[in-house]
Amino acid sequence: MVLCIVAVVAYAQEYKTVENIPYHADAGEYAAERCKLDVYYQDGVKDLPVVVWFHGGGLTSGNKQIPAQLKDSKIIVVAVNYRLLPKAELPEVIDDAAAAVAWAFKNIAQYGGDVNKIYVSGHSAGGYLTNMIGLDKKWLAKYGIDADKIAALVPFSGQVITHFAYRQSKGMKNTQPLIDEFAPLYWIRPDAPKMVIISGDREEEMLGRYEETAYFWRMLKVVGHPDVTMYELDGYNHGEMAAPAFHLLKKYVIYPRPKMDWNR
Repeated sequence: MVLCIVAVVAYAQEYKTVENIPYHADAGEYAAERCKLDVYYQDGVKDLPVVVWFHGGGLTSGNKQIPAQLKDSKIIVVAVNYRLLPKAELPEVIDDAAAAVAWAFKNIAQYGGDVNKIYVSGHSAGGYLTNMIGLDKKWLAKYGIDADKIAALVPFSGQVITHFAYRQSKGMKNTQPLIDEFAPLYWIRPDAPKMVIISGDREEEMLGRYEETAYFWRMLKVVGHPDVTMYELDGYNHGEMAAPAFHLLKKYVIYPRPKMDWNR
């Protein structure tokens, strides 16, 4: 008798990246230069979760990149460049973030993304933009998108008072706090998307970032937000915290909890 063993090998679908897709038409020369995004996706696969990722850099520097920690994870990544201070005004920067997220809602299905699983995240300045466009609904409403359709906001050490770069432009010191219309904290509301707030170590974060983040979490709880979680990453400073924070982001994107009933 001849025993024939057939090995069946399943090959993973190839990951591809499409670079420098313009997302903000008719916004001027500087926008044409900066307002581009990259899409990292798995060819031939549909209904995957999506992470729209905003880079850090204090709103004055930085460039888009596909985070290595999100590659090969069955996640579509949309990495976004946006205009920077001082060449752009802060409302233009926030508007860029909203336009990029709106682009994802309107276009990601052609790359295999599920519009019901669009997560918005970013580190530092990127976390600030994540919070602003997710909490102040007018930014996305301009593009016909309801901010509450975002599956979750996952800011990595994002400023929640008015951003220090904007305060500096007004002649304020980094240690002088301000909460105005450009502060995510100003826009807290109980019906915002799910929030997963991540901070570095309180003794190693920059400019009291842990404490303002903790207050942000507490006030969301006070106003009745039903699904807000905060993590402090002990031993990690402001820059270092991003690496372990990606583990938490993937946990919520790949294994999401059931959506909360807002009326319960």
